[in-house]
Amino acid sequence: MALVPLEGTALTMPTAVFYFAEGAHDADGPPRAFGRAALRAYVDGHDGRLMRSMKSILGSDLLDQHTDVGGGRSAKYADVVAGYLKRLKRVAEAQQGQALTHAVLGRPVFFVDEDPARDAQAQAALEAAARAVGFAEVAFQFEPIAAAFDYERQTQAEQLVLVADIGGGTSDFSLVRVGPDRMARADRRDDILAHHGLHVAGTDFDRRVALDGPMRALGHGALGPARSDGPPREVPTGITFDLATWHLINTCYTPSVLAEMRQRRADYADPAQHRRLMTVLEDHLGHHLADQAEAGKIALGGAGDLADAHDFDLTLVERNLHWPYTRAQLQGALAVDVAAIADAAAHTAQLAGVAPARVDALYFTGGSTGLALLREAIAAKFPRAARVQGDALASVGQGLGLHARRVFG
Repeated sequence: MALVPLEGTALTMPTAVFYFAEGAHDADGPPRAFGRAALRAYVDGHDGRLMRSMKSILGSDLLDQHTDVGGGRSAKYADVVAGYLKRLKRVAEAQQGQALTHAVLGRPVFFVDEDPARDAQAQAALEAAARAVGFAEVAFQFEPIAAAFDYERQTQAEQLVLVADIGGGTSDFSLVRVGPDRMARADRRDDILAHHGLHVAGTDFDRRVALDGPMRALGHGALGPARSDGPPREVPTGITFDLATWHLINTCYTPSVLAEMRQRRADYADPAQHRRLMTVLEDHLGHHLADQAEAGKIALGGAGDLADAHDFDLTLVERNLHWPYTRAQLQGALAVDVAAIADAAAHTAQLAGVAPARVDALYFTGGSTGLALLREAIAAKFPRAARVQGDALASVGQGLGLHARRVFG
């Protein structure tokens, strides 16, 4: 069993589709780009519509509705999901040289929080999309459970492992009994002791760092000029919140937004802040600031030797402008989210009726587990557990492959 490249040499492909406003339809519908190519098309400012976070569509009433994708075209939300699955299927078939008819699909612990009916609806919709593109047999597995199967290959004795699968949009946890004597079992339901999760993860971290760092240079959190009728008011924050939210950044460049923000100059006590904001809007530098925020998060909170301080390079916004940031500021900005995620990890053990001291190992997977302060916060809830870092991007895929072998083998 091996993972196959999905984009060039990359083994993963972001769940993103970009519909171009121009171009002729083909047999599959409007012209589209997928994965990293879709994100590049959006950042580069092509006319069209970017679709991300497609899992959130599955549990909503939007699935059977149409959405505008530019150029006077529309697409059914269900067809957006099916089109992405069709792309994955075609790439995998080209790599394997044969048709693929069976699939195990990974799913988060909760598509929809605290709503079992809508959660079941979301899985049914994903299964329908998979069958629509040619999969005759479809099975599902929770993504953190799949990661546990990947970890299980390393075990020499039976263990209780808490899998922390923390990516860009969700933090998912599963407490699983693993061991060499259990690996061959097709039905592992009795080994899954508890699931839990919440919709707080990496994109929330990036947003908080952006607001606490680079957006301060644009006036976020600052006060306006003195007023005779009361204390100064905070400068407008709606625009900086949108600039710090990846999928809203391009909406900040419209003529109406530019006109409005030009008229808000009097709301800023420091004219430099307003000038920098207008430079970001007029020169379309929002994604550059987002990249700066992520780079600062990694430098101050990632793996390996961590810096105590980091300068956000804002020289594209203003000549010689650097915005200092410290590890202590990063920890403060992320404290609420990190605590919520660590509490969710502990709650998973509580749901299983398992004392923290009985957990043998913590298995970290997903891109956001590279954040050291997050791993430390989770580990503090389970002081006797060994810490194991899995492949951040491939552990779930490997585990799904192992499960597929058991289900369809």
